Amino acid sequence: MKNNSLHITNGSNLTDLIPEIGLNGDILTWNEMLCEGPTHFQIDSKKFLKARESFFKDTYNIDFDDYKAKFISEIEKLNNDKDYSEIVLWFEYDLFCHINLIAAISLLWQKQIDIPIYLVCSGWVDGEKQLKGLSELTPEQLLDHYNNKTLLTKEDIDIALDVWRIYCGDHHNSLKPYITRPSSFKYLSNCLKAHLKRFPNTENGLCTIENNILAMIDQREIKTMNQLMGYALTYQGYYGYGDTQIQRIIDKLKLFIDDTGERLVLNDKGQLALQLKYNFSKELANDMAFGGVERLDYQFDDSLNKLLKIM
Repeated sequence: MKNNSLHITNGSNLTDLIPEIGLNGDILTWNEMLCEGPTHFQIDSKKFLKARESFFKDTYNIDFDDYKAKFISEIEKLNNDKDYSEIVLWFEYDLFCHINLIAAISLLWQKQIDIPIYLVCSGWVDGEKQLKGLSELTPEQLLDHYNNKTLLTKEDIDIALDVWRIYCGDHHNSLKPYITRPSSFKYLSNCLKAHLKRFPNTENGLCTIENNILAMIDQREIKTMNQLMGYALTYQGYYGYGDTQIQRIIDKLKLFIDDTGERLVLNDKGQLALQLKYNFSKELANDMAFGGVERLDYQFDDSLNKLLKIM
């Protein structure tokens, strides 16, 4: 009887920790960032790969051969699914991880892999004041998370498939019912709310994380762009962005920021944006795609709590 686990981890840091806490089995490292750029529902397809190739080349100047070596070669391990008795998904509380999580579950379904799927998800930890990523846990905490892993039900799988299908489409308001729908994904609600607020709001044309960064500059004595980067990474809530993504956001926001030599301050445009007196969506020109939609094609209306199509 087979008794071998396949661990699908959210990154190489966690991959290195799995054997260190005494767990056996093979490991697949999910080297993707599907919370940004265009996607296609059928992950293991030419259409998906073509969309990702263009995105990484145009947005982050990442060579596609490197992408294939880090991602495609890893998911090919799923072709040996007959070797495994269970799959354990290791993903965190944030949007970055949750988009990857629902995609990984969808890929398992697309490959018709029919074995138990478990989820190990970090977030709030007893005794801690802040949300914790998996690689931030102590070995004892990480092993405790594993021992309390959640077996995903058919209903959980269906929710993941639905959310991934909607994300790959162009009607992201359809994600709203899943904010309140019960499931084993205890942080999905927070992630979906955070996702909808990644679109420009109707008042100043900035999204939540962009507004938060301007507020940091206005309220804190931030002296350098590097210091701003540190604050933005630390206080980003449920987004889970890395250095590269935060740097891209800050670069777009530089039209609102002046450096006096002693500290960063908001210029006139920055003050207008923070005071919600002008919509800078077109000037900011953050043309990122989120799955099946272009960011600039929609704006988020706080009063209606939904996305509005921009004509």
